Amino acid sequence: MDQLTVTLNRPMDDVETAVRSALADQGFGILAEIDVAEILSTKLGVQRAPLKILGACNPVLVNQALDVSLDVALSLPCNVVLHALDATTTTVTIADPAVIMPGESFRELVEDARQRLGAALSSLL
Repeated sequence: MDQLTVTLNRPMDDVETAVRSALADQGFGILAEIDVAEILSTKLGVQRAPLKILGACNPVLVNQALDVSLDVALSLPCNVVLHALDATTTTVTIADPAVIMPGESFRELVEDARQRLGAALSSLL
């Protein structure tokens, strides 16, 4: 899958705080949060490295995308994945908006979303 990604030499808790702020600066809010590692630990007794999914949404972009096609709702919100590689290294990955909104009718929205998400990731460096 095409993606936007950065790896940071910072603990996941610090990165999560920075990601939330960087996304907010670009007009995104967090609609949902899934602590994958915690769920797997609780439900299956499986121990995994910290892994969290933040469901990010920019209401203006979502509204415009839904005007193009209601099918885009199947891919919302935009998932931002935080994965701790170790205690001091965290990867942040976001699906390329072109994967979520394919086709020429979404071209301008994809470029806008890609620019905003890229700027959020760049600000973390």
